[in-house]
Amino acid sequence: MSKEKKNNQIIDESKYSMGTHLIYGKYKTDKWDYAHHVTAPISSSTTFRLDSVERGAQGFSQFANTKIFGEGQPIFIYDRLGEPNKDMLEENIAYVEKGEMAVSFASGMGAISAVLGILTKSGDEIITHNTLYGCTLSLLSNWYPRYNIKWNPVDLNNPDNIYSKLTENTKVIYFETPANPNLEIIDIAKVREIVDKINSQRNTERRINIVIDNTFATPYCQRPIELGADFVVHSLTKGIGGFGTDMGGIVIGRKEYQDMLQLYRKDFGAVLNPKSAWSILTYGLPTLPIRMKKQIETATKIAEFLNTHPKVEFVNYPGLKNYKHYELAKKQMVDFEGNFAPGSLIYFVVKGDSPLESKNNGIKLMDYAAEHAYTMTLAVSLGHTRTLIEHPASMTHSVVPPEQLADRGIDAGGIRIAVGLENADDIIQDLENSLKVI
Repeated sequence: MSKEKKNNQIIDESKYSMGTHLIYGKYKTDKWDYAHHVTAPISSSTTFRLDSVERGAQGFSQFANTKIFGEGQPIFIYDRLGEPNKDMLEENIAYVEKGEMAVSFASGMGAISAVLGILTKSGDEIITHNTLYGCTLSLLSNWYPRYNIKWNPVDLNNPDNIYSKLTENTKVIYFETPANPNLEIIDIAKVREIVDKINSQRNTERRINIVIDNTFATPYCQRPIELGADFVVHSLTKGIGGFGTDMGGIVIGRKEYQDMLQLYRKDFGAVLNPKSAWSILTYGLPTLPIRMKKQIETATKIAEFLNTHPKVEFVNYPGLKNYKHYELAKKQMVDFEGNFAPGSLIYFVVKGDSPLESKNNGIKLMDYAAEHAYTMTLAVSLGHTRTLIEHPASMTHSVVPPEQLADRGIDAGGIRIAVGLENADDIIQDLENSLKVI
């Protein structure tokens, strides 16, 4: 965003903070004239009237063909190809994440499937961190073998481990940071350095791309493209959406891949609902800084409480000074003003004489919370206004066989808390009562 006109006055948008940009976005978009609306209207039509066959033919020719036709006002034809609300959301999130373009999808998994789908083909290989979201693990382990795309997980806490899995067919390095659910943090700059060395010996077709799932951090806490990522993916359902009412996903990256992503979305059909796009644009993005500031403040207090509790084995939270990734987190996880922003997720493990006892103690805690806690809801997802608590080994990561949990960085008794907007003392009160049942 640079200089825009409002009421025929030139306004230099660069003088304003990112928090303000999240509220206003652009005063206008080249793709839709809504200059007299304070809030962008909802586009509720799945198909659009065309003035002539010639215009329809032109619209189909221009779709996903920016190399020839460039940008500018699109000819809207059908929702699956494009519509105004999605276009506006994509423009604003691309700006926030410092990417050249963004393409939205119906869910976070739709976005992940799309970016990996355009970057790989049969015979290619993907290197990932050991710990990933359960559905991403399922995609890579259950589906990609059918397409002869090999998945090579490795411990990226030491980025040099990339070399142990590297082959001529490696096309993507994929990871989450912080990772789901254990909040391990990967050094993005170091991975970039290694990939640059590898790519210097490769031609363009064999170039490796770095793809990072930034869902846990949100762009408020971290912008991976600024740190060296080629692509960023989000589940818009989570922190960016913020209210647990709309599903969505998005890929942010280089302009040269926009057409392919749009074609993938059109042909595979993972299209974001316009009403969800409008809701995320109208409610989610503008409130992101306010929500995240509150959630980080609360998460820090909760993590400090758990960190000293006698029934807790350990706590993973990027804001704790005794967390193993604390120094790296301070370097990577910063808000728009450069302040440390360790996020709203906490992972902790309750004590037990064995992994099985730890797991059973964790289940007791969560079952008690589900029945008696006012401020904690036993549910999956995150970034909600309400604090959500879940048991990854039984729920979000149930795809992982019990004997492989440790290899995936998941503790049998591990508990994930996604902090909401409640008062910190109220959540701590419910946690304290829940820990008493162990």
